[in-house]
Amino acid sequence: MNIAALVSGGVDSSVAVHLLKEQGYNPTIFYIKIGMEDEHGYIDCPAEDDMTIVKWLGKHYGLKVEMVSLHKEYWDNVVAYTIENVKRGLTPNPDMMCNKLIKFGYFDQKWGHDFDKIATGHYATTTEVGDKTYLSTSADKVKDQTYFLGQINNMQISRSMFPIGHLPKSEVRRIAVEAKLPSATRKDSQGICFLGKVHYNDFIKSYLGEKKGKIVSFETGKVLGEHNGFWFHTIGQRRGIGLSGGPWFVVKKDIDENVVYVSQGYDPEAQYGNVINLKGFNYITDPYMFAPLELGEKMDCKFKIRHTPDFMGGTIEKIGDIYRIRAEKKQQGIAAGQFGVIYDVDERFCIGSGEIICNE
Repeated sequence: MNIAALVSGGVDSSVAVHLLKEQGYNPTIFYIKIGMEDEHGYIDCPAEDDMTIVKWLGKHYGLKVEMVSLHKEYWDNVVAYTIENVKRGLTPNPDMMCNKLIKFGYFDQKWGHDFDKIATGHYATTTEVGDKTYLSTSADKVKDQTYFLGQINNMQISRSMFPIGHLPKSEVRRIAVEAKLPSATRKDSQGICFLGKVHYNDFIKSYLGEKKGKIVSFETGKVLGEHNGFWFHTIGQRRGIGLSGGPWFVVKKDIDENVVYVSQGYDPEAQYGNVINLKGFNYITDPYMFAPLELGEKMDCKFKIRHTPDFMGGTIEKIGDIYRIRAEKKQQGIAAGQFGVIYDVDERFCIGSGEIICNE
C-alpha cells in the first residue's frame, strides 16, 4: 500500500511513522509548511525545529521526505475564515478548518491523490461497516481528536489512516522513548497551529486594530469598564477581561455597538442553555447506520460543542434548514461560530457536525 504520512515534528506523528514501519509499510513523509510568514520569512515560528525532526525520521527509517508548502492556501482560506468570523463576533475554529481544507483537502488535491492512504497522528480511528468507512473515537478519551475532524467528508475519511488511534497517549510516549525518537519528550503543541509563538490577541490586533468599547453587566446594565474591541473576547471567557471583584464571564456581545456583556460569579446562569442550533450540517459518511433526519424527526445522540473528553447527552432534530440539539443538561458557553459535533449514543461513531448559530 502506498501511504503518505503527514508529519509535524511532534511525538504523535513521529510515532505514527514508527508504527507504519513496524507494520511493513514505507510511507512517504510530508511536512506541510503553513506557518506565519511575511516578507522577512517565518516569524517566531518553530518550523525549523519541526523540519529538523522530520528530516531525521526520513534518514533514520530510510523514507522519502517531501517539504511542501500550502502557505497561500492556508492564509487564503483558514486564516481569512478566522479573521472574518472574529470580525463578525463569532468564535472560529481554525483547527477544524485546517483539517477539512488543508490536511485532507488541498494536500490531497496536490499530492495525496497519488497515494492509497493518508496517515496522520490524530487520536481517532476508522471503522469499516460493509463498504463504508466511519470516523470513530480513539482509545484515549482525553486526547480524542474526532471533534476537530467533524467537518471532513466521506471521501476524506475513507482514505485516512490513524496509526496511533488505538493507543493511549502514555503508550505513545513510551514507544517514542523506547524508539529514541527526537520528539519523545517534546511538549504537545498548544493553541492555533499557524501562530507559532505569536500571541492570538496580537495577531487579531494586527488585522482588526483596537476600538474602545463598554463592558456592561448583563444583569444590571451597569457600565463596569472598557475593552479594546469585542473581537478580543469570546463567549464563556473568564480570563483577561480586566475587571476586579470577579470572577467575571463574557456572556454576550453587541457587535453593532461594540459592547461586551459580562456576568459575575462561578458558572453564572446567564452562560447556560439547553438548545443549540446548527447550520450547514455535514454527515461525514453517506447514510448507512445513521440516515439523514427528515423534517421533524428526532434522534438520541451524544455531542460536543468544544474539544473536551466529555460527551453530552441529548437529541438532535431537523427543523427547516437547521439541526437543533436539545441537551439533557444545560450547556455552558454556547458560542456561535464554534461547531456542534454529533456522536452515536455509544460514543463510538462521529456522525457529523454543524456550525453553531445564535438562538436569538
